[in-house]
Amino acid sequence: MFTGIIEETGHIRSVKKMQNGLHITIEANSVLEGTVIGDSISVDGVCQTVESLQNKSFTVFTSQITSGISTLSQKSPGDCVNLERALTPEKRMGGHIVQGHVDGVGTITAINKLPNGHQYRITCQPSEIRYLVTRGSVCVDGISLTVVETFANGFLIYLIPESIKNTSLAVKKSGDMVNIEVDIIAKYIEKMAGLEKKEGMQEKLERNGFLN
Repeated sequence: MFTGIIEETGHIRSVKKMQNGLHITIEANSVLEGTVIGDSISVDGVCQTVESLQNKSFTVFTSQITSGISTLSQKSPGDCVNLERALTPEKRMGGHIVQGHVDGVGTITAINKLPNGHQYRITCQPSEIRYLVTRGSVCVDGISLTVVETFANGFLIYLIPESIKNTSLAVKKSGDMVNIEVDIIAKYIEKMAGLEKKEGMQEKLERNGFLN
């Protein structure tokens, strides 16, 4: 589990295509502190397991399924990526609950540069939009962000200068694709509400022991 607060940006050192996925080596500094093989690191919002450690870099294996639903399949040497180590009990929850399980890929369609930050308009699929609400949380390339506004085909986010400076969105441009993870709490609420609708009064009374 992650918080969506980026620790640093790293750079892709190499991408090796395998029969069933990709081996991606990433240059990094901060996220390597205390990291051992088997640890989880969020790479542009995708939870990845460290397979090996090198001098100022680490390597992960990205399965075909993961590369197929994220932007990791499009990465090339030199590309900038957002990095965050998994949450520990003593770490502050500065963002929101992020699993590192990408729901889909969106496209930046407009960037509005303002005096105190940048607005990004991102289009995505209805399967993601249904879980987004104004002032709710969304994870974009691993960054915990607040939804400013939602549209029929996407949403708007706002980044302050500090977030722009410390994340890969600083080098993104209109047309670039980003990983999107919606708030897991919204999914649970949807499922629970659906079960509540399907359950009739008699079933509800039986479940609570009134008709036994």
